[in-house]
Amino acid sequence: METTVKRTKIKDLLKSEPGMEVLAKGWVRTKRGNKQVKFIALNDGSTINNIQIVADTSLFDEDLIRRITTGSSLAVRGELVASLGSGQAVEIQAKEIEIYGECDPMRYPLQKKDTSLEYLRSVAHMRLRTNTFGAVLRVRNAMAFAIHKFFNEKGFVYLHTPIIIGQHEAQSILLRKTFEVSQRKGTALLHVNSLGYHEAYLNGKPVSQAVLT
Repeated sequence: METTVKRTKIKDLLKSEPGMEVLAKGWVRTKRGNKQVKFIALNDGSTINNIQIVADTSLFDEDLIRRITTGSSLAVRGELVASLGSGQAVEIQAKEIEIYGECDPMRYPLQKKDTSLEYLRSVAHMRLRTNTFGAVLRVRNAMAFAIHKFFNEKGFVYLHTPIIIGQHEAQSILLRKTFEVSQRKGTALLHVNSLGYHEAYLNGKPVSQAVLT
């Protein structure tokens, strides 16, 4: 797709006035329609809401329309117009569609219907494509940003401990902490790497002599 039109994020398109040529990029949430027209819900992660792409099938190759499935990534150039349907103020009348990446619906089985949390545990790599997890992560992001901003403005320094460490560090007595489990036998995983580093930073002592417990 050759165009001089600059890509606009979907969150900005949804607030824009109709009547201009636009370029949108994102992933297909759903595709529906009939032989004459297809309606594609496109999302780029900038907002939880989708923008509707209206594609006149007479303008596009039949094979291209067939290859557009839920999860495929697209670039769409067209005109932003007032929407005739309910649920959105504007939509894009597509003039050009380029498929960046196809998505096999059998390999990535996440469709429009409501999906239970139990099912999402079996396809954990697909969870972020749901509105539920999209909303949760946006709330978490806003909370984490607010907390970091608060302490940064108070003059605190954020200690970012390493996630990946060498074997000699993993065996160091300075960072090692032992726990006695008195409950019934079972399997438990406990990651205390950051705890060991923070105690060493704050106390200036090996973990075995630390004040923090």
